[in-house]
This record gives sequence, structure tokens and C-alpha cells, in this order.
Amino acid sequence: MGSNVGQAGTHVYRTLAEDGLFGSVEPPKRSTGKLIMHSMAMFGREFCYAVEAAYVTPVLLSVGLPKSLYSVVWLLSPVLGFLLQPVVGSASDHCLSRWGRRRPFILTLGIMMLLGMALYLNGDAVISALVINQRSKMIWAISITMIGVVLFDFAADFIDGPIKAYLFDVCSHGDKERGLHYHALFTGFGGALGYLLGAMDWAHLKLGRVLGTEFQIMFFFSALTLMLCLIIHLCSIPEAPLGDVAKDFSQQQAPQDPPLLSDEMYEYGSIEKVKNGYVNPEPEMLREKNKSPVEQARSMMTMKSLLRALVSMPSHYRCLCISHLFGWTAFLSNMLFFTDFMGQIVYGGNPYSAHNSTEFLIYQRGVEVGCWGLCINSVFSSFYSYLQKALVSYIGLKGLYFMGYLLFGLGTGFIGLFPNVYSTLALCTMFGVMSSTLYTVPFNLIAEYHREEETEREETPGRSPDSSGRGKGVDCAALTCMVQLAQILVGGGLGFLVNTAGSVIVVVITASAVALIGCCFVALFVRYVD
Repeated sequence: MGSNVGQAGTHVYRTLAEDGLFGSVEPPKRSTGKLIMHSMAMFGREFCYAVEAAYVTPVLLSVGLPKSLYSVVWLLSPVLGFLLQPVVGSASDHCLSRWGRRRPFILTLGIMMLLGMALYLNGDAVISALVINQRSKMIWAISITMIGVVLFDFAADFIDGPIKAYLFDVCSHGDKERGLHYHALFTGFGGALGYLLGAMDWAHLKLGRVLGTEFQIMFFFSALTLMLCLIIHLCSIPEAPLGDVAKDFSQQQAPQDPPLLSDEMYEYGSIEKVKNGYVNPEPEMLREKNKSPVEQARSMMTMKSLLRALVSMPSHYRCLCISHLFGWTAFLSNMLFFTDFMGQIVYGGNPYSAHNSTEFLIYQRGVEVGCWGLCINSVFSSFYSYLQKALVSYIGLKGLYFMGYLLFGLGTGFIGLFPNVYSTLALCTMFGVMSSTLYTVPFNLIAEYHREEETEREETPGRSPDSSGRGKGVDCAALTCMVQLAQILVGGGLGFLVNTAGSVIVVVITASAVALIGCCFVALFVRYVD
């Protein structure tokens, strides 16, 4: 080729252009080991979520949080997430870091999760050691714990979008489906392990006596697990830095290299073709000939353009988001109140009785059994995510989506109508079906939509790409936003329903009704690619 490196690179670009290889070429096939490494972030995230679910209420009660502030704790994080999730998604689409587009955000959010856990699990102990005045100690302990819970929820909710976008960026269509199944599999494993460790009586073990309180023990395991999982995840599959593509592309426009100035050459991803062996199919970033790629990336990251992208989102994306909202509203309604339902309705205990009374001890026993039910949910979620790979070839994504909502709606309905210990624990497997469905099928559909759009662009050479500014990060963030919106609806509405009905059983019935409505919606309104 050329005699020096610069000319050799130029000849490579010229050869690619002449060979007509600027189409939508998929990334290379990823090994099972790489996809499992990529899924470890979901394992660590769900492990920490399970620890929070088991310990956050005892922690808040132990620091003396007033009941009037409970709604603030549970609603502040989802409100912030709902407003800022698309902003983070858009920022990751246009990130110019040398480390890639998604990984800097994943690392930052992982550090925020660690900081949040440190604050809400250790804040009370630290404040007790530093502050002597009892009133000041209580105020500081409540403040630090609340900040920790909100920070952890905020980061843990946010991190899912960049993880999914990272998978979509570096994997072929077939590997995206495999990767999503592994994500669901390790999500279930992480949740199950977190619930199991939370159920252990650490006070009577030597390790428990060495590390201190139960809260500090769980922080040690959670921090260690999350750090190891994040390191493995971030080292799994390399990303091509968008900054390098922009810089190298600007050099292509030099006068001494005229063949690259034509419209046909003006495709984002040509440098990635050389570096990674494939073209990233997002050409809209470098289409405008009057701007440098760096300027385009920065100009796209405005709130106005982001809102325009969300408003102009195709109708089938909006329908998918609405169905995701139905699913998460039903799922969270049941999961957040399940242990309380087991203690009050199934076991007949009373959480408001004296702590040494029989009614309260019965309630505590119900809560413990409820935690085992949540563990069953996590284990079956992993099993069902593996089963999905076999089922999808027979019933397709529509069948999987419909069946997940239907089984969950029927299962929670039977639990509410016929509360019994053994039948309730058995029907917890239906929670696992719903969990696995929510973590895989909607994102599989997003991947199908992106693949269809890329195929249409490839088959229509003269067609200009979507100029709305939407990328994989924004689409994944819009879908993940529905989780925060569901949290807002559940946190703001279910308390009112329970107070009005006078029984927590209304929560389970509501979850069943919402799931069955969602079942009809996914069958009639969600679009499935043939």
C-alpha cells in the first residue's frame, strides 16, 4: 500500500470506499464468555438491589425517619430518573471519551451506587462516632441515610440504559438476543444471592463478629461484588472511541485526499471498520458536511433537540414504552408490598402490635417467608430466561411478551383471591416469568426496530438518515424511563389505595388488573417485526 503510515491509512479508506463496504455491516460474533462477562454488571446491580430491598426499611426505621418523609425517599429518585434518563442516554450517544461512549457513564454510575450504599448502610454508625449531641446525631443520620438511598436508587436505575446501549453497540443482531438472555439470567442469579445473604443470621457467625453490625457486613459483600462485576463488565468487549472517529474523519476531508469528499464516502463508522472490523450503523452523526464531527456531536446534545427526538419518536416506539409502563407498574406494585402482604394477609400478623406480642412475631415470620418467595422469583427468573431461547423459535417475541404478562396477571390474581402459604410460594415463580420478560423482550424489540431501520437505509442508498438525533442510547433510555414513571405511580398511588381499602390485599389485586390490561395492550398495539 503506501510507504508511510498516514498514506497507508488513506489507502485503506479508499479501498473500503471502492469496494462499497460502507453499508450496515454487523459487528463480529462475540463468544459466550464475552457475553457472560458483559452480563456481570447486571449480576452486581441486582445483588445490590436485593440487599437494598431487604435492608433499606430496617435502616430507615433504625435512624428514626418520620413517616411524613417516606414518600420523599421513595419518590425523589424516580422523579429525577424520569426527567434525566433521556439526557444521560443522549449524552452517551455523543460522548467523545477515549474509553468509548457507554463505559464512562457505566463507571461513573457504578461509583455513585457504591457511594450511595456506603451512606445508607454506614451513615448512622459514622455519625454516631462523630456527633455527640443526640438531636444533631438524629438529624444528621436521617439526612445522610436519605441521601444514600436516593443516590443509590438514582444510579442503579440509570445504569441499565447505558449497559443495554453498550451491548447494542458492540454486538451483532444475534448476539444482542443472546446477550439480553444472559443479562436476564445473571439478573436472577444476582437477586437470588442477594436475598439469600440477607436472610442469613450473621450475628452468630465469626465473620459477622469481625466485620461488625449486619449493615456493615452487607455493605462489605455488596461493595466487593459490585466492584468485581463492574471491572469484569468494563473489560468484556472494547468500544471504538467516537472521538477518534471524529478526529480521523476530519483528516479525511483534507484537500490531498479528494476521493473521500464525496457524499458516498461521508459515513460515520469508516474508521471503526479499520479498527474493529465492522461499521457501526449510526451514520447520522457525520452527515452534515458543513460541520466537523465534534461540533455535530456537541450541538446534538441540547435539551431542545433531545425533546424533539422524543416527541418525534415513531409510534411503535411509543407503544412499546407504554406496554413497558404497564408491565413495570404491575410488577413493582406486587414486589414492593409482597413481604408486607405475606405478613399481614397470608400469616395474619399485625405490624402495629407491640414488638414482643404474638401478632408482631407472626408478622415477622410472614416477612421472612416473603423474602424466600422473592428468592424463588429470582431463581425462576434465571431459569425462565434460559427457557426463553427455546420458546422464542416457537411462539416468537409476541408470544413471549403476551405469556409473561398473562401468567403474572393470573398468578397475582390467584394469590390475592386465595392467600395460602404454599400456593403463594409456588406462584412466586410467575413473578420470575414477568421479571425475565421485562428484562429481555422489550429490548429485543428495540433491537429489531433498529435492525429494520438499518436495513431500510441500506436498501435505499439515496435516503437521508433520521435527523431527529435519536440514537440507541436515547431509545434505551426512553424505555428505561418507564421504570421510573412506574415507581412514581406506585409510590404516589398505592399508599392511597391501601388507606382507602384498609387492606394491603388491594395491592395484589391492582397488580393483577394492570398486568391483564397490559396483556391486551401488548397483543393489540405493540408492533412486532416479521
